[in-house]
Amino acid sequence: MSNIGDYASTYANFEWEVPERFNFGRDVVDEWPEERPAMIWLGESGEERRLTFGDFSRLSNRFANAMRDVGVGRGDRVMVLLGKVPEWHAILTGLLKLGAIAIPCAPQLRSGDLKFRAEHSGSVAMVSGPEGIGEVEKMRTDAPNLKHFVSVGEENDGWEPFEGLVEGASDDFTAEDTLSDEGAFILYTSGTTKNPKGVLHTYGYTYAKRMQAQYWLDLQEGDRLWCTSGTGWAKSIWNVYLGPWSWGTELFFHEGGFDPAERLDLIQGYEITVLCQAPTEYRLLAKTPELESADLSKLRHAVSAGEPLNPPVIERWKELHGITIYDGYGQTENTLLVGNFPGLEVRPGSMGKPSPGCDVKVIDLDCNECQPDEPGDIALAGRIPPLFKEYWEQPDETEAVFRDGYYLTGDRAYRDEDGHLWFVGRADDVILSAGYRIGPFEVESVLIEHPAVVESAVVPAPDEDRGSVVKAYVVVGKDYEPSDELAREIQDFCKGQTAPYKYPRQIEFVPELPKTTSGKIRRVELRQREKV
Repeated sequence: MSNIGDYASTYANFEWEVPERFNFGRDVVDEWPEERPAMIWLGESGEERRLTFGDFSRLSNRFANAMRDVGVGRGDRVMVLLGKVPEWHAILTGLLKLGAIAIPCAPQLRSGDLKFRAEHSGSVAMVSGPEGIGEVEKMRTDAPNLKHFVSVGEENDGWEPFEGLVEGASDDFTAEDTLSDEGAFILYTSGTTKNPKGVLHTYGYTYAKRMQAQYWLDLQEGDRLWCTSGTGWAKSIWNVYLGPWSWGTELFFHEGGFDPAERLDLIQGYEITVLCQAPTEYRLLAKTPELESADLSKLRHAVSAGEPLNPPVIERWKELHGITIYDGYGQTENTLLVGNFPGLEVRPGSMGKPSPGCDVKVIDLDCNECQPDEPGDIALAGRIPPLFKEYWEQPDETEAVFRDGYYLTGDRAYRDEDGHLWFVGRADDVILSAGYRIGPFEVESVLIEHPAVVESAVVPAPDEDRGSVVKAYVVVGKDYEPSDELAREIQDFCKGQTAPYKYPRQIEFVPELPKTTSGKIRRVELRQREKV
């Protein structure tokens, strides 16, 4: 029985009920029975660790004590530059207990990225694993506000070792009695067009993340969840930390990268029951022969978020294993705003319906709700708890995304007669060609059906007659060679699958697509190439 039950009644009756005072470390992590399993961690070298909530409670207390002793306190910003290691969870929990504002950073960030974040946030401390030490050292003298440096996993001159700090600290710590509207996290956006914005989330947000974990992840007692997202991004905060631990769910946390055959082996070997992957990972697995022979009988639920998942990929998983992949839509600034939920009809290619507690509309420029099948801006009504408080130190940027009581996502969609939402694209992704408005996703969804195509990204290319034409950047599978003949074959295929005006009049084969470190395709970079 799914958690959402009857969607209509759940949506109509949902209330956030966020307490006035809340501390995730104290009120969630410390409250689970000490012996309750919290995580199975698998390192790159094959090392395995199994940890309980008691382990994380003690380790986070020790870290909070150590940081308080050096002067880090309530409201201070602390950057956390770690890969997929259990210390990431312990450190974030300790910072929440301390009342500090944690800034998770992706290990792929370079010194310039880190310098910007340190200066912009006014961070006072940096916690880093071996993968980030070198880049931090390059910018260290340029960020005088950083006073404390903690290294995890190895010792370095000028850094306090995390292991030494926690070894000498007390297991007892009284968490700050934080208010729900106090800052808890700053999550930086990908910054595809300008400097990243610092999205300030509150302690109320840390409470509210239980919504999508209950209804979209459909977490139930005894589940083991694997969300493959890297640290440093909102999705990991959602589905590798706050959401699942709100329900006491055991995590599988794998340090290694993506290898299709290994991924399937681990899902089977560790009896994963709930899987959350990036669309790219589902796409690549759908193209592998190993998916056909895999035993996924323990996997009862699968979700995808980050960008829309193509219908053929959803159908492939369903055909081979009877697994429906539930697509979802949300942003760094908020939560799962729209989703396909268990118990709700899944229409392949649709974003689904608004999440419980999220009054999502498709509106026009005058903030009027659009008619069915009419594209418009995706907008959220009201200031709900999981919606960000502000862009840190950027009041003009904050004001720009709110209009007439709506938060404007910057994405476009249309709603069908039954209330399902269908993604069109970013507001600046829509292609205008000879008077037609063409969403890149609808073309990409056709392209992925061709057996040669592993991934694609569609952008406008300048055209003297049409203004713009559809251009596709295409990554082909290992059994195919790029050629003019293959390009024509793909074009003919598209003409047979969708309206002729949508087919890509230009195809460029590339070895890989440019992506943000969170895995989203950087169409903005491809658009800029076409302007040169």
